[in-house]
Amino acid sequence: MAAAALTTAKRARAQQQPAYRGALEKFEGRYEPDSFDSLAWTRKRYEELPRQLGFRARNVREAQAWQRKLRAKLTELLGGFPRRTPLRPEILEQREFPAYVRETVIFESRPGLGVLGYFLIPKNRPQPRPALICVPGHGRGADDIAGIDEKGQDRTEKGPYQFDFAVQAAERGFAAFAIEPLGFGCRRDRASRRRGLGQSSCQPAAGAALLMGETMIGWRVYDVMRAVDYLETRTEVDPRRIGLMGISGGGTITTFGSALEPRISAALISGYLNTFRDSIFSLSHCIDNYVPGILHWCEMYDVAGLIAPRPLFCESGTKDDIFPIDAFRFAFGEVQKVYRVFGAEDRIGHEIFEAGHQFSGKLGFPFLEKHLGA
Repeated sequence: MAAAALTTAKRARAQQQPAYRGALEKFEGRYEPDSFDSLAWTRKRYEELPRQLGFRARNVREAQAWQRKLRAKLTELLGGFPRRTPLRPEILEQREFPAYVRETVIFESRPGLGVLGYFLIPKNRPQPRPALICVPGHGRGADDIAGIDEKGQDRTEKGPYQFDFAVQAAERGFAAFAIEPLGFGCRRDRASRRRGLGQSSCQPAAGAALLMGETMIGWRVYDVMRAVDYLETRTEVDPRRIGLMGISGGGTITTFGSALEPRISAALISGYLNTFRDSIFSLSHCIDNYVPGILHWCEMYDVAGLIAPRPLFCESGTKDDIFPIDAFRFAFGEVQKVYRVFGAEDRIGHEIFEAGHQFSGKLGFPFLEKHLGA
């Protein structure tokens, strides 16, 4: 009993003592805390970077020259793009739904690299149609936006977070092409596939890209470029009216893809537009978000400014803890400045809605319908 009492007393004393917080805790007041804070130090470094190709144009001519320079630099930073090769497309399956036909399509974006896409073609609509390339965020891949649940069955309700926005697009009259980003769904390594549907292979694949002097963003943007190539072969699609939309990681690819692919006629960025400083730079993100050296040249809103003067809609939730809302407001204001110089303020819009990190489309879809003519 005495031993038990002694053990209880020791536990009580241990619980009363504050938790150990590291080697310097007993020396507080004798050093500058921020000099040991990784985020404080990197943010100080951020303020010192020149961002040499940040937007400073005063007229259309200067803005166009800025866009040419930044596009070239951005292409270089992403690792460049290869020469086009045959797509070798194949339609594996075709299924009928009340409002659309869904095809399961595969093609090669580059030799030996396959891409899965679900092509949703609206019924009873005149053709050719405006099209939307739809890119999902982190999750199960294209299934998450094409109405397919975790068991491979058709959803009876639109799923959470991304709300099957490719299905929504088709129901609104767009030809929707939901493509699977590299590292998700069927485009994962074997180890990731064994761990379940929600497990991505982003980390090893994006790390491999960096080791080769390339980036996952560059790889995925090139898939979008090849998706445009594919849509241009489809008689159901008007090649002059191809838009791009995506949320979160798909918003990343929508931002960079629309910036670098001039055939994209309009874009909807959901749950991504922000500042590198307040999101990618300061919070823990998947490695597929990172572009080495980009902050020497520009900020995220400069990349989005390369979309101007083409129509652009951006949306964000007030409770998004991945892409902070105040930084969204600031970044959107910076992109508006580019559109203002182009005299295209009527071609940019936004929605701030009361929710977390999720897709809305409440104002975004009408914006796309207006500018793409769905």
